Amino acid sequence: MSAIAPRPDGAPTVGATILIVEDEPAIATAIAQRLTAEGWRTEVARDGLSGVDAASRLRPDAVVLDVMLPGIDGLEVCRRIQAERPVPVLMLTARDDETDMLIGLGVGADDYMTKPFSMRELVARLKALLRRVDRAAQASASPANEAEPPMTIGDVVIDQAQRRVHRAGKEIHLTPTEFELLVMLASSPKTVQTRERLLAEVWDWADASGTRTVDSHIKALRRKLGADLIRTVHGVGYAFEPPADH
Repeated sequence: MSAIAPRPDGAPTVGATILIVEDEPAIATAIAQRLTAEGWRTEVARDGLSGVDAASRLRPDAVVLDVMLPGIDGLEVCRRIQAERPVPVLMLTARDDETDMLIGLGVGADDYMTKPFSMRELVARLKALLRRVDRAAQASASPANEAEPPMTIGDVVIDQAQRRVHRAGKEIHLTPTEFELLVMLASSPKTVQTRERLLAEVWDWADASGTRTVDSHIKALRRKLGADLIRTVHGVGYAFEPPADH
């Protein structure tokens, strides 16, 4: 990943490289112009195969990726990009279909937005993605974190230093966002965390309009870890529930 410089005010990253994979010229141009105005470097790929090639060549800090693309679709692009090198991916979808969103999260996307979207929200989501990557890098490099033993709750083992998760001895591959969401829930077992708090702490996104993002990521976590570990508190949020036999 290219070097990213933090701003003096603590706002995330000047000089990040963002790859935009979008076949609609007007949308691609508008995104590139807005992100360039934020101080980021951008490159646009117009189809799936070009996007995979550009990701390999550029090694971007984040990818904005449309689901519907000529050639290979965005889901396959995401699979190929993540197989070569983990990178935060924000997927764009024209359909407000939660199944599509869950599939996107399942192939390694960290977040998604439904078209049409506001550029302000797109920028906020990308800043949050870059902040999470920066936090993860700092945590991994921290000597204190290296000395911290893995968190073991029942048959779930969460190693924050290695950013790895196992359940019943089997490694579970999580995206950076899923990992941070799990850590926050598991750090306070049986304690209900509101959607708004999860959104603010994990996504750095304070707008309550994004709470559906939390719900979709919870569903993706349940698919990977098992539905029994995360309890829904209707109208409030979620709680981590240790396995029943522990």
